Amino acid sequence: MTLWQIDIYPSEGTVDRDGARIAEEIFELRLADHLDVAMSKSFLVEGDFDADAVSAIAANYLVDPVTQRSVIATVGSDELLASPNANKTLVHVMAKPGVMDPVAQSTIAAIRDGGWQVEGVRTVRKYWLPELPPQQLDQICKRALSNDSIEQVIVGPLQLDRLQIGSAYEFELQHVAIRDLDDAALERLSKEGQLYLTLVEMQTIQKHFRDLGREPTDIELESVAQTWSEHCSHKTLAGRIAYRDENGERRFENMLKETIFAATQTIRKSLGDDDWCVSVFEDNAGVVTFDDEYNICFKVETHNHPSALEPYGGANTGIGGVIRDPLGTGMGAKPICNTDVFCFAPPETAPEDLPAGVLHPRRVMKGVVSGVRDYGNRMGIPTVNGAVYFDPRYLGNPLVYAGNVGMLPVDKCFKEALPGDYIVAMGGRTGRDGIHGATFSSAELTSESESLSGGAVQIGNAITEKMVADVLLQARDEGLYNAVTDCGAGGFSSAVGEMGEKIGAEVWLDKCPLKYDGLSYTEIWISEAQERMVLSVSADQWEPLRKLCESEGVEVTRIGKFEATGNLRLMYGDDLVGEVTMHFLHDGRPPIVRDAIYEAPTVRPLEGTVPADHDETLRKILAALNVASKEWIIRQYDHEVQGGSVIKPLVGVQADGPGDAAVVRPRVESRRGIVISNGMNPHFGDFDTYHMAASAIDEAMRNAVAVGADPAKIAILDNFCWGYTDRPETLGSLVRAAIACQDMAIALGTPFISGKDSLNNEFSYNDDAGNRQTIAIPPSLLISAMGQVEDVSKCVTMDLKQAGNAIYLVGETKDELGGSHFSLVNKLSGGQVPTVEVQSAKSIFAAMHQAIKGGSVRACHDLSEGGLGAAIAEMCFAGELGADLQISDLTQNGLSAEVVLFSESNSRFLVEVASDATESFEACFASLPLTRLGSIVEGETLTIRDGDQAVLESQWPALKQTWQKPLAFESH
Repeated sequence: MTLWQIDIYPSEGTVDRDGARIAEEIFELRLADHLDVAMSKSFLVEGDFDADAVSAIAANYLVDPVTQRSVIATVGSDELLASPNANKTLVHVMAKPGVMDPVAQSTIAAIRDGGWQVEGVRTVRKYWLPELPPQQLDQICKRALSNDSIEQVIVGPLQLDRLQIGSAYEFELQHVAIRDLDDAALERLSKEGQLYLTLVEMQTIQKHFRDLGREPTDIELESVAQTWSEHCSHKTLAGRIAYRDENGERRFENMLKETIFAATQTIRKSLGDDDWCVSVFEDNAGVVTFDDEYNICFKVETHNHPSALEPYGGANTGIGGVIRDPLGTGMGAKPICNTDVFCFAPPETAPEDLPAGVLHPRRVMKGVVSGVRDYGNRMGIPTVNGAVYFDPRYLGNPLVYAGNVGMLPVDKCFKEALPGDYIVAMGGRTGRDGIHGATFSSAELTSESESLSGGAVQIGNAITEKMVADVLLQARDEGLYNAVTDCGAGGFSSAVGEMGEKIGAEVWLDKCPLKYDGLSYTEIWISEAQERMVLSVSADQWEPLRKLCESEGVEVTRIGKFEATGNLRLMYGDDLVGEVTMHFLHDGRPPIVRDAIYEAPTVRPLEGTVPADHDETLRKILAALNVASKEWIIRQYDHEVQGGSVIKPLVGVQADGPGDAAVVRPRVESRRGIVISNGMNPHFGDFDTYHMAASAIDEAMRNAVAVGADPAKIAILDNFCWGYTDRPETLGSLVRAAIACQDMAIALGTPFISGKDSLNNEFSYNDDAGNRQTIAIPPSLLISAMGQVEDVSKCVTMDLKQAGNAIYLVGETKDELGGSHFSLVNKLSGGQVPTVEVQSAKSIFAAMHQAIKGGSVRACHDLSEGGLGAAIAEMCFAGELGADLQISDLTQNGLSAEVVLFSESNSRFLVEVASDATESFEACFASLPLTRLGSIVEGETLTIRDGDQAVLESQWPALKQTWQKPLAFESH
């Protein structure tokens, strides 16, 4: 065998864009001034090849002859060093052994399809840097060129003679001595073994095995830890909580069930025979009715901790994982669109302010965005809706929410694994990627996390998942399995454990296909390697399923059997390596009563200097990162693929205005559409998490209604991301938000159909003085909404359409500047946080829907971040028209001009109405708050008057430039 290296450079005269990008990133991270950096992408190819064969492989599969050139030699040869950059410092970056390398996998498949017998391939990045002091070079390698969680850095030439990933595994059954441990030793085992269980849980496991008269095997202990993890069992939110606030005490036996679940049940009972919920909180995604032939489902997941360690891989597999949720819902739904919402620390954060173990926010942001981009685009699924929020408290814990909507036939919404069925693994092979992912996601991050938990990060392969999705849906339609679920957190441990919970299962771990040699039986069981589905297949279904998968190049293997024993039996060859009762796995976790306290803060008057220059305030708000254009991100996503995108993320004359919600027509033969929107406002949680949650629901609803969704058929999802909930006050703030969710959902008739929580989002480190410091995220609740429209041609967008048309403000403006962007940009404190008057909101949403449906509305924009001032500015520059507004009707009611312009009161819309349709529009809002503000004008001027005085007068092109500039990063 010979190990060849193929270095790929830009052609002569072609710009080295990768080198320039890295140089810019080094500069942005303040690691050095502008350096001259060169880069090449390399492949290490191992096989029994001569030079001609390797040249043919490079020419056929790896090198674009128009834009690239290559250097080919055996590893270590002088030809590889004698490049145009030979006098500089050479740095190699490559994946650590065992880390998923999708490009290498695809390359191996392509070479083998070409008839060459290749032994292995690995990808490498080569950089040439100027000579630098060792410490500075080390910082550049760690912070800009590599990620220590998954990559290794080699300075100088490679010293390899072959590619070897893993070695043959020698079986040895491992037991864990637990029965005689004291409490301190149990806690140490939980942490050092990355089980992340509480002392009471460890004591329960200890007693269980004492009663059995034996020690647990390592795989039994891991199985319990995965099943009992916060990520898999939601033991905090679904647990017993003693809650106390200003209204007294309340005890929950199951907090989620008694708030969010209860709201949905109440709504479904009130709907009676008109209930449009199909399956809620019982499958991988929530399902509602759509038309006579299809239902639709929606799921939003979080992938926060992995994204903190490896932004690209974490976000990549976050979107990949949530796509598998609809695929594993019912008998399998076709994924039709993606959503994403991100929370980052400000990208201008100074590198010297970063604690040890924290990646720079700019690098995190670019990695996360590209991870979501690559996976969704490669699978051919449009990313149609999302949002980005910035706060310094996301420094150690960025939040990555990923969602997917799927369609499934009405007769394929339910499934059942049957005794005697084979347990079948379909898709990707199993490796060490993602081990301890579920337990790791349940723990607090620290400065040591990247070294302790690097294996918890997975790297996805979208092409493999695309192949799995296509063959799975074909198998569904041919009736080749009885049940399916995705293999996500906890790997086979969770997937098989959940499918066989009511039956029992025997798993043959030695039958599982592996990426490389050397995995132990426990690693096989808990690996979270991506792109895998688990099916329940009867004996007569197996052979046709196998043939179908083989014809499509998708690997499928029988790895066990569901058997009515009530036990989970784990075999490795002829050896029994673990046996646990399903009852202990799923019902054995000890109930813990947690205390939760919430003290509602006193409302204080707005404090600070209120600026008189409203034009300058508006420019500051439009330039605020939470308000500024996210076009840099949106343009990287394909939101047109599958041909169903009706209202895009960006709208208007130049297709660069901020749309309120996405509209997708999933069946091109039908005009019926799906509306996707979201609501989130972490700043409000600093005042009161009840009002934060209520406002998030109101925002998600009004975004959907603004484009035409029927508010009587909107389903919502909750995603709670919180700090360390073992603190009573932190848990109290979460419970308060859940109570608000219950109140709002019932009042609006808007059921929750699915959700997911991510707790313990805190980062701990030692400061320069050796003191332990902790950064906790703000309480962050994402509400995602899925509405429907009968006819997508009736939908509206937010950009102004025609001069002379009237502009109306729908809804009541109140003195609610607490937590607003007006307060944030002017560094004000105090104030009243926006509240929701639920019955008024419900009536306004219904009236707005009727007005849009009636055809009188030409444009509609919800009022949220930045209030009226930001909303009208966005409508002007999206439609390239001016506006002349009069706010005296509002200020005469006692409101100041700044409150009218910048309050972020809920349940409000800014609406353009055709000049000949004002009477019919006003009729829709009889007895509801409605103010005619003025009209659209030709030209570039936005004027807002209070009586005879112009309180704001700006040119919309300048406002647009201000809005677009802050996040206008170059895309690579």
